Amino acid sequence: MSHATRIAEIQRAVRDTAGLDGWLFYDFRVSDPLAYRVLKLDPTRHVTRRWYYWIPARGTAVKLMHKIEPRVLNELPGETVLYAGWEEQQAHLRRILKGVTHAAMQYSPMNAVPSISRVDAGTIELIRGFGIEIVTSADLVQRFEAVWDDRQLTSHKHAAKKLRRIVDEAFAQVRRSVTARKAITEYDLQQFIMKQFDAHGLTTSSPPIAAVNAHSADPHYGPSPKGSARIRKGDLVLIDLWAKKPVAGSVYADITWTGFVGTEIPARQCEVFTIVRDARDAALNFVRAKVSSGYFPCGWEVDEVCRKVIRDAGYADRFVHRTGHSIGEEVHGNGANIDSLETKDGRRLMPRTCFSIEPGIYLPGEFGIRSELDVYVSDHEAVVFGQPVQTAIVPILG
Repeated sequence: MSHATRIAEIQRAVRDTAGLDGWLFYDFRVSDPLAYRVLKLDPTRHVTRRWYYWIPARGTAVKLMHKIEPRVLNELPGETVLYAGWEEQQAHLRRILKGVTHAAMQYSPMNAVPSISRVDAGTIELIRGFGIEIVTSADLVQRFEAVWDDRQLTSHKHAAKKLRRIVDEAFAQVRRSVTARKAITEYDLQQFIMKQFDAHGLTTSSPPIAAVNAHSADPHYGPSPKGSARIRKGDLVLIDLWAKKPVAGSVYADITWTGFVGTEIPARQCEVFTIVRDARDAALNFVRAKVSSGYFPCGWEVDEVCRKVIRDAGYADRFVHRTGHSIGEEVHGNGANIDSLETKDGRRLMPRTCFSIEPGIYLPGEFGIRSELDVYVSDHEAVVFGQPVQTAIVPILG
């Protein structure tokens, strides 16, 4: 796709947003990586001065750059304006934005969506000083960052299928080791999963989680080479793994499973898992029902449905994170999160985007249960790949 085509797409999106005059991009030393991604710019280029790029709903885009760096936006179409001093910069900016009343920027009111809050407060004050109301670009970013093409969907299906297989291989590795009375630690299991990523042609941004017993009650526990727990008979094992194809543009899959090193699962663990599973499924069924009826809910609405199940079961204070996150080329993507706890994510789910649903109940000093699946939303339905999904704790020695 050419940059001219990309900018034309952005202008159409801006026109689709009621009351919006344009989208103003601003960057200083890659302070806004989203700008580079949306505009298809190289983030490794040497840029030491501030630049602005104004894309009006209609008309010609304008590039404002420093005179010693007049080529940093060469590939982008539009008029070029150069400045040297700060007064000249502000005068040009005021002229470029003359008549504008509403401009989108990478800004999130009250920092509700931190991944969008990329423009510093001083720059926001500067633009507001021109009498312009700053509108969050959250949904515009989601449209260009979170929506998948067919190739990306195919890559997700591939990764989800492989991860689902690796889950079984990981639990089989635990079974072989414990049965043979061969020592295996959380770290050993983590490294085994990493080797399986390589064997299945996957890559990851960071190693997976492998946690037993009390460590599984720490949602982001990471085993280390020294000090990680040995996995023994009678232990609860939680694994959380995320990976994708090592091909440009590929997107992640991300799932979490739990198993018990034994044949009969303890009643307490079964009880907690059932609550978590039911909360997960309530959220999934809510999304499916809404999308099939033509309504795309906000991220916070899905979180509330999930959270209510856990709250009604008496574990509200043990579900300490959002229900899910956007998934894209990064495992934590830039689309709507399933969140009414850490933020109230008012972004609507968009067709052809993907997110996780991963409720958890964490009992410090005992164990934690989390069950995670990925939901792809098409124009008319919500689909989960990497089947079958987990419906009960896996009896690893069964």
